[in-house]
Amino acid sequence: MENPVLDHSLRTITGEAASLADYRGKALLIVNTASECGLTPQYSGLEALQARYKDRGLVVLGFPCNDFGAQEPGDAEQIQSFCRTQFGVSFPMFEKVRAKGDKSPLYQTLTEQLPEGLKGEIRWNFTKFLVDREGHVVKRFEPTVDPGAPEVTTAIEELLG
Repeated sequence: MENPVLDHSLRTITGEAASLADYRGKALLIVNTASECGLTPQYSGLEALQARYKDRGLVVLGFPCNDFGAQEPGDAEQIQSFCRTQFGVSFPMFEKVRAKGDKSPLYQTLTEQLPEGLKGEIRWNFTKFLVDREGHVVKRFEPTVDPGAPEVTTAIEELLG
């Protein structure tokens, strides 16, 4: 697959059909999220990245995931309400995914079909994948790397040019 990330069709958090191919030409930051995690405050940093870079072509995509410590127990409506009211999330959110075990197809791609150094099992909530405008993953940031960390913003700046 030339652009395996863009080959995925999913559902938004409101249940509408969506295709990642619709984001061709945009840089993406794909993140598995959770509402009851010690890293949940990263939603603020992700929203800040979305606000800072959206006019230059970055889109943050949130994928709620209950695989790590059962820290995303809510249904779609609860997750959406939490993200909006607690963190003002405006970036696209999708239906819950499985990022380990019987993985969702997108996470099979992100963990199994990328070059060495980028692929590998997701270890926790808020793992971030930076995807270029053609759909290729170019960087991976582990959960403890804050969205506003210099390595993240520098990589985004380089990607957006």
